[in-house]
Amino acid sequence: MTGRWHPLAEHVRSTSMLARGFADVFGAGDLAAALGLVHDAGKAACAWQDKLVKVSATGDRVNINHKNLGALLLRDRALAAAMAVLAHHGGLECPQDLASLSPGPGDEQALERFFDVVPEARALTDGPPLLPEAWGESMLLGEMGIRLVFSALVDADHLDTGAHAEGLARPRVAPPADMAELVRRFEANRALSLAGRELSDVDGVRAALYDDVVRRAAGQPGVYRLPAPTGSGKTMTSAGFALHHAARHGKARVIVAVPFTTITEQNADVYRQLLGADVVLEHHSNAELDDRRLRLAAENWDAPFVVTTTVQLFDSLFGRKPARSRKLHRLANAVVVLDEVQALPVPLLVPILDALRLLSRHFGTTVLLASATQPSFEHLAVWKSLEIRPLVDDPIRLFTRLRRVRYEWQLDPRPTLDDIAAQICGERQALAVVNTVAHARRLYRLVVDRRPDAEVVHLSTRMCPRHRELTLRRIRKLLADQEPVLVVSTQLVEAGVDLDFPVVFRALAPAESLQQAAGRANREGRLPDMGRVVVFDAVDAPVPAFYRAGVDKTRRLFGEGRDPDDPVALAEYYRRLYTGLNVDDARRGAVIQDNRAELDFRAVADGPRIAGVGSARDRLLAFRMIDEDPVTLIVTTWDEQGRAAELVRELRAGEGPAGALLRELRGYMVAVPRVVASSAHVRALCRPVVHGHDELSEWCGDYDAHVGLDEGEIAKETVW
Repeated sequence: MTGRWHPLAEHVRSTSMLARGFADVFGAGDLAAALGLVHDAGKAACAWQDKLVKVSATGDRVNINHKNLGALLLRDRALAAAMAVLAHHGGLECPQDLASLSPGPGDEQALERFFDVVPEARALTDGPPLLPEAWGESMLLGEMGIRLVFSALVDADHLDTGAHAEGLARPRVAPPADMAELVRRFEANRALSLAGRELSDVDGVRAALYDDVVRRAAGQPGVYRLPAPTGSGKTMTSAGFALHHAARHGKARVIVAVPFTTITEQNADVYRQLLGADVVLEHHSNAELDDRRLRLAAENWDAPFVVTTTVQLFDSLFGRKPARSRKLHRLANAVVVLDEVQALPVPLLVPILDALRLLSRHFGTTVLLASATQPSFEHLAVWKSLEIRPLVDDPIRLFTRLRRVRYEWQLDPRPTLDDIAAQICGERQALAVVNTVAHARRLYRLVVDRRPDAEVVHLSTRMCPRHRELTLRRIRKLLADQEPVLVVSTQLVEAGVDLDFPVVFRALAPAESLQQAAGRANREGRLPDMGRVVVFDAVDAPVPAFYRAGVDKTRRLFGEGRDPDDPVALAEYYRRLYTGLNVDDARRGAVIQDNRAELDFRAVADGPRIAGVGSARDRLLAFRMIDEDPVTLIVTTWDEQGRAAELVRELRAGEGPAGALLRELRGYMVAVPRVVASSAHVRALCRPVVHGHDELSEWCGDYDAHVGLDEGEIAKETVW
C-alpha cells in the first residue's frame, strides 16, 4: 500500500465514495482504485458500462458479466479481496467461488476493448499484492478487512446507482463532520438542559462523573470501560466522552448501539435535542430487503452521530448481503459506544469480542463499553491480551454513593401471578417487569381485573414505536404529576429507559436483568427512604429456557443480604457464568470463528452445511443476534389519520424515494418472531408490501389500543 490515491481513481464516478470508505478502513488507496476501476453498476448504467458502450461495434450495451470479469482482473493482486467485486450484487460466499472463476465467452475481447479505452488499467494485471501485509498474517484480520472492503464497494455502488436513478450529476454524500463544532453544540445544549432543572443529590454525582470521564477523552484510541450505575447519567456521559474523543483524535463519527429499540428511540430523541435533528441518524429497522429499489434505500450510516441497536450492528457486521453490509466501513475510524453491554448474547461473545478487538487494533475504532452491569470480558481468552482502560477509578465507591434501593426476595414459597397482581394493586405507583410477552399480557389483565378504575398501562415490543413513545410520555407525565399509575412491561424498560417508580416488581431473571430493573426504582433518589425492588418467582410464569443458566448462578450468589448492586459479587457472577457455559470453547462461537478463518462468509451468516442433507444449513450455528428470524409487520390501523396506510400505498406504488418512506414507516413497524408470523391464522392477516418478500408485510389483523398487535394466544417463550 502506498498511502496515496492511485490516479486511476478518477476514472469511475463511484470511486470517490470508495476512496472515502477506504481512507477510513486503512488509510491508503491502491486497492480502492483497483476495485473502483473494475467496478460498475451494470444495468444501472454506471460509468464503466457507459465507456464500454462507446467502444462496442454497434453502440449497444456490452453484455458481459462485470462481476466475474472484474474479479478475474483483480484476483492475482487483490487475492481474496477480489471476492468483494464478485459479491457486490449477490453477497459474499466463499473463496472457492473466486478460485473457480474462468473467462466466459467474449470476456477476453471485452477486456481488450476495456484496455483500449483505459490503457493504464493493464497495470492491474501485474505487480505486488494490493492487500496490507498484516492481512495475510491473520486470517481473522483478513476476513474483517474483506468485510470492510466489500462494504465500501457496495456503498459506492448503491450511491452511484441512486444518483443515476434520480438524475443527479453526483451521488448524495454528506460532508465530513466537524466534530469540534458538534462538541461545542453538545456542551452548550447540555448546559441549557441542566440550567432549568431542580438539582438533586444524584445530579451532583452525575456532574462529577461527567467531568471526570470527559477529561479522559484525550486518551489514546482503544477500548474503554464506563461502569456507571443506573441513574448516573450514562447516556449523557458516554456521548460526551465519544464526541470529545472523536474531536481530539479526528474520528469520523460516533455510533451508539443499544439492545432495545425503546432505548434507541429515547436516546436518539435526547441526542437530537443536544446535537440537532440534522446530525443524528436513528437506525433500527429490520426491513432491509433484497428487492433492488428497497435495497438502495438501506441506511449507510453516512452521518456524524448514529443511534442503532446491537442487533442491527452485529448482524450487519457478520452478515454477507449488500444491503446489510454497506454501512460497515463506517465503523472504521469511528467511536463505537456499546450501551448496556451486558445484554450481548453469551453464545456469540467470542466472535463479537474478536471483531471489536480487530476493529480497535487495526481499523482505528475506539470502543466504549457502557453499563451499570459490566461483564468481565477480560476473563475470556479472546480479550486477555487487550488493554481495557477504565473511566472510573473506584466503581465500588461510585455504586455505594448511588445506592437507592433495597431488594426483597419472594422465591420460596413461590407466589402466583395473581398474588403479584394483588401486591401491585396495593401500590399507588408501581412497575412490574416480566420475562415474556405472554406473561406481560396475563399480568396486565390480572391487574386490570382487580383495579378497573386504576390507570394501568402495558408495554411490550408488540406495540409499534409511535404507540410505545406516546405510552411512555403518558407514564412520565403521570409520574411527574404524582398521579397513580401501575405499569406492566416486558424487559424493554429495564435498560436505559428513564422511568422512576417507588417500587419495582421483577420476575426472577439473571442478575444483570435484576439490577437493570432496579434502576427504575427511586432513580432520582428523591424518596425519604430506599426504593423497593421485589424479586419474585411465580409458579405459573416459569423462567424461560433462555434465562435458566443465568438464573441458576443468580440463585446461588444473590438473595437476602447480597444483592446485584454489589460490583464484587457481580464480577464473581460473570466469572462463574462464563466458566459454567464454557464460553471460550462453546461450539457455536467456535464454529463461527472457524468459518471466519476459512473466509466462508455464507457459513458465518447462514450456518454451515448439514452433512448429507443437500444444501441445507444449520442455522443454530450461524451468527444471529436473535435466533428467531424476525418478520416486520407494518401496523396501518393504529393511527387515526391513516398516515401509515398512505405510506404503504406509496411504497407499493413506487411513489417517492423508498428510503424516506421506510424511515417514516419505522414508527409503525412491529418485529415478531417468524415462528409466530408463520402460523396459519397470523399469516392470513399479513399482506406483503413487496411481492414475494414476506419479511416486510402490512398487518391486517387486530391492533389492541392497550397491548398492541394481538396475534392471539400463541404459547411461545419470546421476549419480543
